Parts: sequence; structure tokens; C-alpha cells
Amino acid sequence: QVQLVASGGGSVQAGGSLRLSCAASGYTSSSNCMGWFRQAPGTEREGVASIYTSGGSTYYAHSVKGRLTISQDNAKNTVYLQMTSLKPEDTATYYCAAARLPTNWCASIWPSRFGYWGQGTQVTVSS
Repeated sequence: QVQLVASGGGSVQAGGSLRLSCAASGYTSSSNCMGWFRQAPGTEREGVASIYTSGGSTYYAHSVKGRLTISQDNAKNTVYLQMTSLKPEDTATYYCAAARLPTNWCASIWPSRFGYWGQGTQVTVSS
């Protein structure tokens, strides 16, 4: 079992920045891929970024590439999502998740492939 705790959400104006954190505990060696997802009201959950924890390779959804950066601190078992140049359409509840996946599945950032989920953290971007 892997437990995930997400934090760092908040309210910012368009163009602002936030850094989300996802702290993992438990049997963390059972997963090798960490992802960030978001879900706005009335929409499906979508993957925005993932990282292959064993090699550090990162993957991004097209809509966020260049504005969001996923990183990890292995010593702290924590994955971060640095969010810059935020837009109102980035408003959503953000979730982190973990799974043991082959590289191409990690790169797909498909929610149904992730088995461990943290609670959400709300990000609100005002215009």
C-alpha cells in the first residue's frame, strides 16, 4: 500500500505560480510512476504530468507543457508540481497518484492505470 498526501493548492491570479507537493509513504517501492491529475467540475479527470521515479523521465499533457514542471525529491519521497503562468482554465482539484507501470503507460498519464491516489488539493485561478 502507498499513501499519498497532496498539498499546496490555493487561489492565485492569472499569471501567478503555485507549487503542489505530494508526499508518499508506506510501501513506496511498489510504485515507479507518479502522476498529477486534475478535475474541474463537470469534467473527467485528466492527467497533466508524470514522472518515472526510477530514472526521472518526465511526461506532460500538451495543454500544460512549458508551464508545469514535475520533479521529485527521493530523499523525502515527495513529488512536486511547479505551476507557472497559470490560467483560469487551470482551475481544478489536483490529485497525485502512484502506480507500477511500464514506461509507455507512465507516459500516457491515463488515470485508470494508477492505483494509489491522494486526496485532492484545490487550485483556483482568477482572471
